[in-house]
Parts: sequence; C-alpha cells; structure tokens
Amino acid sequence: MNKKLIALAVAGATCAPLAMAQTADPVTLYGRIYVTVESVKASGGAAPLPQRNRVEDQSSFLGVRGEESLGGGLKATYQLETSFRPDQNTSTFANRNSKVGLKGGFGEIFAGRWDTPFKSANIAIDPFGDLTIGGITSVASDKGNFDRRAINNIQYWSPSMAGFQLRLSYGANEGKTATLNPAEQALSITYNQGPLYAFFAYEELKDQLAGVATSNKQEANSAGGAYTFGPIKVGALVQEFKKTGLTKQKAMMANAVYTTGKHQFIYQYQQAKDGGAIGAATQPDCDNNSLGYQYNFTRRTFTLIQYSKTKNNDAATCRIGSFVGGAGSDPEGFSVGLRHVF
Repeated sequence: MNKKLIALAVAGATCAPLAMAQTADPVTLYGRIYVTVESVKASGGAAPLPQRNRVEDQSSFLGVRGEESLGGGLKATYQLETSFRPDQNTSTFANRNSKVGLKGGFGEIFAGRWDTPFKSANIAIDPFGDLTIGGITSVASDKGNFDRRAINNIQYWSPSMAGFQLRLSYGANEGKTATLNPAEQALSITYNQGPLYAFFAYEELKDQLAGVATSNKQEANSAGGAYTFGPIKVGALVQEFKKTGLTKQKAMMANAVYTTGKHQFIYQYQQAKDGGAIGAATQPDCDNNSLGYQYNFTRRTFTLIQYSKTKNNDAATCRIGSFVGGAGSDPEGFSVGLRHVF
C-alpha cells in the first residue's frame, strides 16, 4: 500500500507542472468546414462549357496554435494549419498558414508559410472572404495571382498604434539559378479602428511569371477601405498590376452588405481591363456581378446562397471562383453553401 501511495505522489508531482504549464500557455485546436453545392456553366466564346454540378470545398482546414511566455514580455508563437477537403481526399498536409516566431512590444517576427500582407489587406474588403464563386479572385487581384500564400517566407508585423499597423514579408530566393533569381516581397499599411478600415498594399514578384524563361518582374499596388454605418457596410478597392512584356492592368471591386438580425444581403461588383501582350489588337476586359444571401444561425455557423456571373470580351478569361471557361466565354453559377468554424 505504501509503495502505491508513493507512486501516486510521484506521478502527481510530475504531472502537476505539466498541467500548470498547459494552463498558462494553452494550445488551441481550431478549424473550419465549408462546402458549397454549385451549378455552373460558361456560355459563348471559343470553348463554352455545358452546365455541370459541383460539390466544392471552400478552404476547409484544421489547425493548432499557441504561445509560450519566455519572460520579460517576450513570447514564442507557433501555428500549424492544414487543409482538408470534405468532398474528396486530395489534400496536402500543412499547406496553409504555418509558422514559428517571437512576439513582444516590438511586434512579431516569424518564419514559415503565410498569406502575404498584400493578400490579407485586400481580402478584408471581400464579404465572401476570397472564397466561393463570388470572391475577389474571380476578377480582381489578377484573378488570384496576387492572392498568395508565400512559402519560405519571413514576416514582420508591427504592433497596432492608434489603429495603424505595418506588415512586411520577404520570400527567400531558394530557387535561384544562373539565369533566374525568383523572389517575393510585400508590404501593407492598414488602419482598423471603429467603423473604418483602410489600407495600402504592395507586392513584387521576380522571375515567377508563368511561361517566361528569361528575367521578369511583376508588381501590384492596391488601396481601399470599408466603412460601417448602422446596418450597412460598404467597401471598395482599386488595383494596378505591371508585368514584363504586358500592358498595365487595372482592376476594381466594390460591395455593400445589409444586415438585419441574422440575415445578410450582399452585392459585389468587380472589373478588370488590359494586361494583355503589348501591341495586341484587343486587350482583356471583364466584369463580374455577384449576389448573396447569408443566414447566420450562430456566430460560428452560416448558410450562403449565391449567384455570380462574369462577362469577358474575346481576349479575357476572368472566372467565377475557380470555374473558368475559354477566352471570351461568360461563366455563371448558382451556389448554396454551409460553413461551420470551431
């Protein structure tokens, strides 16, 4: 009996510090499951696509994150986030925002794989969160080319000062060769206080232009904001993209959200023009209109009904979400989705 009591006492003494440490620096398990059922088609153009039905994952994920106090106001921060597709088993492990870093009065610096400051600043304007057939990547943000989660990435986030925050990111040039030096860098300056959100963001890509075997450069500038007054929230942004060998592309997005109780009514418009080969007879031109109705069962669960249509001229290939037809075709779709976060 005495031996059993001694063993229990030793076990208790061993486990107690661990339990206290976990209470002081808890690890959080979190995630999102978001699936839409869609009917989509692309009419006209050189390669129209007949109507088809889809079950689409909208970036479902599972993650763990936490902090550890290191003393003197310094903390270690960490996160591992992986996607999974409820509709099919084709996911890659830890392919979402994952990092290890240090945080203190200076802000936070970390390394890993993470959304660029350009992406984060822009999608804050999108009521669809850069997801679904009506999201920002249908037309704006260079059809998602500048909606990037950078790998081999180092970021610095300043502390928020009177609503202002600076974010910087650098992508290491691990793919450097004798002729190419691929790299990525971005920044954002945001203001988020009370009913107003405003931002400016910049991103530069080097030697990452698809189909170009020689040195090339891509640049993106974006500015916008959102304002809430009573039950209405309005937002807008303008963007400019420059690429080696192509004309300057301009894009914009504007939206409005009306909330009454658990109901939200959403309208979003996107437009982009130019960005084709220099000297081409016709430059790309497209626009998108999206309507949505969202019912919020709780803060964690909602259903979204959505209609989206994109119109392209003969040189454009803008899309609805991830669905795109041939040049000059006009994709459109109807979607019903359910999202739960935990």
